Amino acid sequence: MAGLLAKLGLGPEIEEASEILQADTPALNGAELAIAFFSSRSGGDLHDFLRVGPNRFIFGLLDVAGKRETSGAVLEATQACFRSAAEELFAQADVNEMVAMVELSRRLNLEIMRSAEGVRSCPAFAGCYNEELGTVCYVNAGHTSALLHDDDGTVELPATGLPLGLFSLAPTDARIVGMKPNASMVVVSRGVVEAESTDTEFGLEGVKKVIEAAPLSATELSHKILDNVQDFIHTVPKHNDVTALILARRNTKIAGPILLASTRRPA
Repeated sequence: MAGLLAKLGLGPEIEEASEILQADTPALNGAELAIAFFSSRSGGDLHDFLRVGPNRFIFGLLDVAGKRETSGAVLEATQACFRSAAEELFAQADVNEMVAMVELSRRLNLEIMRSAEGVRSCPAFAGCYNEELGTVCYVNAGHTSALLHDDDGTVELPATGLPLGLFSLAPTDARIVGMKPNASMVVVSRGVVEAESTDTEFGLEGVKKVIEAAPLSATELSHKILDNVQDFIHTVPKHNDVTALILARRNTKIAGPILLASTRRPA
């Protein structure tokens, strides 16, 4: 009856049910990328990915401050910059990945400030996955810590710089990590860690419990994290956008330590 009244304009509008969606991600050589998010998005979460070479793949999860209806122009400009700059910076096969990632973050920072016509905070995690080496060169600009999980345990990849969009000149740090066979890199939005129930946040600890519970594919893991967030707060998340990005490496061997390199340059 309530639905009929709403259709006739005689009652309150029925809110469209939110569901977990999976981004249509491409196939990778020896790895899997999955991104899950709730369909009811009102914040500034932005995820994107693109191939930039025979063995390199760029991915990112950004969170532009503000509501989606007022941040549309900034989100569009940021995504366009992410794609065009990544294609240009990684065009050469012998590119220095750390230098390129630092430059990518610098350009994104300036484009966010330009399109927002001033300061607009944008925590961001962006990485370049090298399929040949099984490594990820990444920058974490004030974003929620990523998690790298393998048979040895789970380590956090904390922020390596300030959020984008705050200062035209800001230091940026790029790092390279190796992904062991069956390792997973997990990047979640602020809406995941800040999901709250009875004054307790889901937090990174909640994410760790999910990824350490049982081996899952990237798609299964991204969906499971969002399922657990919804179960934790006993409702569909409405406090913020809720997104989980997973990069999972299949059972192929690589050599080298987890942290392979780090560099800091002025942005």
